Amino acid sequence: MRLCRFQSASGPSVGFYDERGVVPLTAAAERYDAEVGRVQGELPASADLLDYLPPTGPGFGAARTLADWVAANLDRLPPALKLDPAATHLLVPVPRPNKLFLLAGNYADHIREGGGVAAERAETFPYVFLKPPSTTLTDPGRPIQVPRTAPDAVDWELELAVVIGRRCKHVREADALGHVAGYTIVNDISQRKYRPNPGRKPRERDKFFDWLHGKWFDSFCPISGVVASVDSIPDPQNLRMRLEVNGEVKQDASTAQMIFPVAAIIEFISQMCTLEPGDIISTGTPAGVGASTGTFLKPGDVMRGTIEKIGTLVTPVEAE
Repeated sequence: MRLCRFQSASGPSVGFYDERGVVPLTAAAERYDAEVGRVQGELPASADLLDYLPPTGPGFGAARTLADWVAANLDRLPPALKLDPAATHLLVPVPRPNKLFLLAGNYADHIREGGGVAAERAETFPYVFLKPPSTTLTDPGRPIQVPRTAPDAVDWELELAVVIGRRCKHVREADALGHVAGYTIVNDISQRKYRPNPGRKPRERDKFFDWLHGKWFDSFCPISGVVASVDSIPDPQNLRMRLEVNGEVKQDASTAQMIFPVAAIIEFISQMCTLEPGDIISTGTPAGVGASTGTFLKPGDVMRGTIEKIGTLVTPVEAE
């Protein structure tokens, strides 16, 4: 099941997403009621995707029934029930998550292309950082902005992202996926050469904080409006990833190449802080970023990031 948040005339709404059409959940329920009978289970009057997703969404059972029925009948549904995905304003799937975690260096080839040495999982630990969600998360289809203070080295990073569905702390890797609501797509935009105060006095940690500050610019986390429910992706470590810039393939990899798989990442983070419903964890990027060839984003570029079973995140680029 793929659900999306989109902007309707009455405000944010929930829909079933398919490349052939977006079917509003309320319209699907009305049609199902007319053709089959009242759907079993609760359908909350809510535009919160978590209400319709496992493991605890009260509307998950009814949404799952409707999603299966829509998928089986999509081609014969009246055109008025199906919104054109290209013309539909999709929204950030979780509008204001409490936490937005991202991973650095979770694909060995990406580490090597940057000149580093990839360690085996048993020899290291996940590198986790955060972005401010209220100013970095960007609706699908909306542009990122090349910052005027640092315009010369803005880069892409296609990543699988996890939406947490159930509160957890000290969760074991073996149980971690039971706390996931679903998966979506993130493009972790990065300014690779940001150097605040060029005349500064050097300090030991300058390089690290230059890197970190380069992650925080406004708009630097475009995210898909589509969430694939966790039950529809039983193995998140077997998904193809592909990113194009202006039609040219830049990244082509698989989530199987992660050093730390999704479940291990959740275990690690939950040892330090409580994960809450709606928290988003972006799991790192494979090889093929622009920094490896000195090729960076500029206004007018368009990125298309695709992850199997989820969809495609389209992000244009403009100047601030």
